Amino acid sequence: MAQKPSIPKGTRDFNAIEVAKRSYIMNIIKAQFELYGFQPIETPSFENSDTLMGKYGDEGDRLIFKILNSGEFLKNINEKFYTNIFLIQSLINNGYKKLEVYLDSSDKLFNLYENDEAGFLEVVKEYQIFHDEDYELFGFRSDYILLKTAKVFYDSNFGKNINLANGYRGLLVKEIIDRYFRKSSNTIGPQISEKALRYDLTVPFARYVVQHQNEIEFPFKRYQIQPVWRADRPQKGRFREFYQCDADVVGSTSLFQEVEFVQLYDAVFTALDLKGVTIKINNRKILSGIAEVIGAQDKLIDFTVALDKLDKIGEEKVKEEMRSKGISEDGISKLQPLFSLQGEFGTQVESLKSILNTSEVGIKGIEELEFIDASISKLGLKTAKLQLDVTLARGLNYYTGAIFEVAAPEGVKMGSIGGGGRYDDLTSIFGKPDTSGVGISFGLDRIYLVLEELNLFPETIADATKVLFINFGDKEAMACLQAVTQLREHGVKAELYPESAKMKKQMAHANRRNIPYVVLVGEEELNSGMYTLKNMKSGEQSKLKFEELLASLQ
Repeated sequence: MAQKPSIPKGTRDFNAIEVAKRSYIMNIIKAQFELYGFQPIETPSFENSDTLMGKYGDEGDRLIFKILNSGEFLKNINEKFYTNIFLIQSLINNGYKKLEVYLDSSDKLFNLYENDEAGFLEVVKEYQIFHDEDYELFGFRSDYILLKTAKVFYDSNFGKNINLANGYRGLLVKEIIDRYFRKSSNTIGPQISEKALRYDLTVPFARYVVQHQNEIEFPFKRYQIQPVWRADRPQKGRFREFYQCDADVVGSTSLFQEVEFVQLYDAVFTALDLKGVTIKINNRKILSGIAEVIGAQDKLIDFTVALDKLDKIGEEKVKEEMRSKGISEDGISKLQPLFSLQGEFGTQVESLKSILNTSEVGIKGIEELEFIDASISKLGLKTAKLQLDVTLARGLNYYTGAIFEVAAPEGVKMGSIGGGGRYDDLTSIFGKPDTSGVGISFGLDRIYLVLEELNLFPETIADATKVLFINFGDKEAMACLQAVTQLREHGVKAELYPESAKMKKQMAHANRRNIPYVVLVGEEELNSGMYTLKNMKSGEQSKLKFEELLASLQ
């Protein structure tokens, strides 16, 4: 039976129209990136696992796609391991011989098993459970479940407990295999997967900066438009394979960089005709300052996660969650002005000052936001608006200053369509401390969905072939192909229908592909040197010389 074609969940095929629309978005973003002085780079689709792991928090690490090593590697790295796995399977019904799998690291005991069964059983009886200091099981320390399983198998009453023993057998095999492969500390685990698909473009960029620091002129402005992969749960606007469009500056602490990124967001969304987006801004220093004021420095993540839910679950539920995380009533009462924080940028900043007047780091964050707001007020924005959002806490693991997030225009239900922030020590994870950077990202797939929902793609975006020449036979087709060649040289997208099929079929083909014009070259046109041009929408036909045909199609 033929296999039913399918693709992995969270991935997509794109037809010609969809590709054209995606290219339209990427070309506009790319043009604005370059207008602002950013240079393109590309990094590999996969990185060494240790480049990515531990950079995104526990949740991020869980979503990284790991790549299994290929080639002859699995066959050669440890044949002894596979011998043992086969032994587990082949000896599944052979009682004490199970112990052979555990004790292959002890030559003395293994030889005893091979040559003196009675002596071996005496040792087993003495070591009803194995001592951690004596034996290691496949490179990891023996643990309760394995030891308990072993004891069941070698209990003196084994025959009476055969059902229980059978129940443990499947668990034993699964546990050994699972534990052996997933433990990073054993001798085989890291070699099973040494590479992983990139989770984002930021960490690979940090690696790139450090690796190529002697070739880079700082401040370094770069952009990347490449796919990333996450083992996430697919849903609307969330995929396992998707493109990111990033721009970053490293090697400068100037807040003018943040100002330019606000302008860049405004420029891109204006060029896309996506008017009315909200560029939300916050500062990590403000969040740290608030945590300091309420005595919850050690609960910064818990505090911000709860605060971030304010517009979703309301004030009382947020307070309840904060209490559950150990934040004091006195601390929560100090946050009261936050729960009613609203109004213009300046009004909100004044409210924050009343909360953070005892926090040096918090006041520093406010000063940075005031500089950005004042600069944008002088420069102006075309169609976007800048809004302070003190609940914004994205990327808390590595952002140290300004934090950005872009929301679609009101009325569009969609998650953020862009985001970013300032990071002062991201490159330190690769041995280059004190290199400040700031960057933003555009969510291509979500922007696509928003433009589609608001019907903002230009009608001409998917224009492909503009004219199709009808094929009446070899002689006519050659004349048509000569004209097609000349039209292409003048930038007109033209095709010849390859077969000499019925006229109705060729016309239907043009209609299905939304080709606006067809050209008919029959015997009469051949003799007169003319071309019959038909408008497929109006049905209007006209006979033209080649120069006239070219002018009509350009």
